[in-house]
Formats: sequence, structure tokens, C-alpha cells
Amino acid sequence: MPFDIHLFETLPSTNQILWNLLDQGAKPGTVVIASEQTSGRGQWGRQWYSTSGGLYLSVAIAPNLPAHQAYQLTMSSAWGIATALRDRGIPVWLKWPNDLVVAQRKLGGILTETKVHQGRITKAVVGVGINWTNSVPESGINLQSWHNQVETTITSLEMLAAVTLIGIAAGNQYLERIELLLSSYEKLLINMNRSICIDGRCGTIVGVTASGELRVRFCSTIDVNSVADPEICFQPGLISLGYS
Repeated sequence: MPFDIHLFETLPSTNQILWNLLDQGAKPGTVVIASEQTSGRGQWGRQWYSTSGGLYLSVAIAPNLPAHQAYQLTMSSAWGIATALRDRGIPVWLKWPNDLVVAQRKLGGILTETKVHQGRITKAVVGVGINWTNSVPESGINLQSWHNQVETTITSLEMLAAVTLIGIAAGNQYLERIELLLSSYEKLLINMNRSICIDGRCGTIVGVTASGELRVRFCSTIDVNSVADPEICFQPGLISLGYS
């Protein structure tokens, strides 16, 4: 994917500026990077604290996917970025549905936004925030503190941006190979095979569906002779998982 990169010091939101550029005729591969965001957004409308020192990046793609497969954009980008970082010495894992995790703390997150025409996604913006030297909450980690423990090949914010774009481009290659994408995504999922209790019922996380739902297998309490335990899928946003 060729990239057309636009750099800014301070923006309200890299996603919003990129949508503005797309409305003005910008093409897939257009990238917006800001040193700081004043109105950064995370999933479910949450505020993303985007102080100076972090990577705040958005890239435009044209996936031409069915609308119901929109979450594959987030999963492919998350897997691609995590893999690119792991290739360079940073043991990144994924927390369902969209967090990058190092040492059981949040390193970054992904916010994907789409536009749909006649049931298909015609335009999409993948927004990424990764902690580099910026301050983070107790549940977070930045790569500067990680570098103090382990040496990696990523030595600058510019290199981190390049690796992130490489990861997104690599992840996009999996969009039409959903079985391979799910298998690769689940291998990096820290939540796999973890126990979870929901509304008084305990089960085990066993995977993710093609539409991004979390698969939980509950112990059967109705039929003791049942061969298979009942499995329920939960949409993103319905339940919250921890980092450990």
C-alpha cells in the first residue's frame, strides 16, 4: 500500500481530519499523524488521552467488505500491528476486542470507522494510538518504560509510525482470508482459554467469530448427559475483560 502522509502538531482528532481529506478527494493510503490530539476518541465514544509523546495515526483504506464484516478491519489491523511489533522485539498481545497489550498493560488501541453503500464498506479509517513516551494511567504502559527493561529495534517515534503502517498493510492482506485471520488473531489473544463469569454463569473464552463477537463456552447445568457445553457469543461492548 503506497502511503501519502500528512503530519500535524496538534489536531482535535486524526480520524476526523482524515475523513475531511477523504471528502476532498484523498485516496486510500492517505495517512494523518499528529503529535497531540485534543479530542481523541476510543471505542464506545470514550475519550482517548492523547498527550504529546504518543503515536496518533489514522490511515484510509477501501476494503469493499460486506457491512456485517466491519469488525474484521479492527482485528486485521490489531493482528498486523502486534505482529510487526513482535518481529522487532516487543512481545505485544491482543485484548479483545481492540487493545494492544505489553506486560499485561495497555500499550495502545484501535478505532475503526466506516462508510457503507448498498450494504458494503466503501471507505474506512483505521485510527491507532500507541504509547511511546507519553504519560499513561496505572493500567497502561509506554514503550519508553519497556525500553528501559528490554532492548528492541524500534528507537524512535518515526520508526514506530513506520512499523505501525507496515503492520496495518500486512493485516489488510488477511481481509479476504477470514479463517486464517481468525486463527492468527486468536493466537495472540491474551483472553483465550481464560475463565469468565457473566450474570452468575461461569465459562471459558474459546475464540472470536468473523463478526468480532467473543465466543464463551459455558458449563452445562441443564443436561448432565449433554455432550457439548452451550456456547454464547457476545458483541463488542457488552462485556469488559481485564488485562491479566
